[in-house]
Amino acid sequence: MRTATLERKTNETQIKVTVNLDGTGHYQVSTGIGFLDHMLEQLSRHSLIDLTVEANGDTHIDFHHTVEDTGIAIGQAVARALGDLKGITRYGDALIPMDETLTRVALDISGRPYLVWKVEFTRDKLGEFDTELFREWFQAFAFAAGITLHVENLYGVNNHHIIESSYKALARALRTAVTIDPRKADSVPSTKGTLGGTL
Repeated sequence: MRTATLERKTNETQIKVTVNLDGTGHYQVSTGIGFLDHMLEQLSRHSLIDLTVEANGDTHIDFHHTVEDTGIAIGQAVARALGDLKGITRYGDALIPMDETLTRVALDISGRPYLVWKVEFTRDKLGEFDTELFREWFQAFAFAAGITLHVENLYGVNNHHIIESSYKALARALRTAVTIDPRKADSVPSTKGTLGGTL
């Protein structure tokens, strides 16, 4: 089983994450931020990656540190669980509808982190959550995991639907990309024979 547990401690946050890439989508998430919990639960359920997250942060100031550091910790745990990257499908993409909204995600487990973010919101907040923080989470995750990640909301009206479809699309794309291809289970999916910035 490709699993990893990671602890991240700073003066602003204390986070423990466990992932199982070969799971069933079981989750146990507690970040102190209800909407973020809901999105991480969607990420786990639709990727089939088992995910445990326990985060305590300085949410009395704002949600920024907890959101960003949670993205970093989950990304690092995914990278650790992927190990030497042998046999992975590597690429994944998904087109996810949610009522009036349609969002597309494409990713490459390349070792070359990058984020293209084409998502706009019509509100500054969802409840108490600053919508600008969603980009911070996706960027933190992509860079920590070593993933080239493109997220594009093609259209939509409801801000909740826009962000939830983004997490679900990420989940489905990850589900494909981390899957072991039995035809090449013994090799890294690169003509150079290695991933991690030397593609």
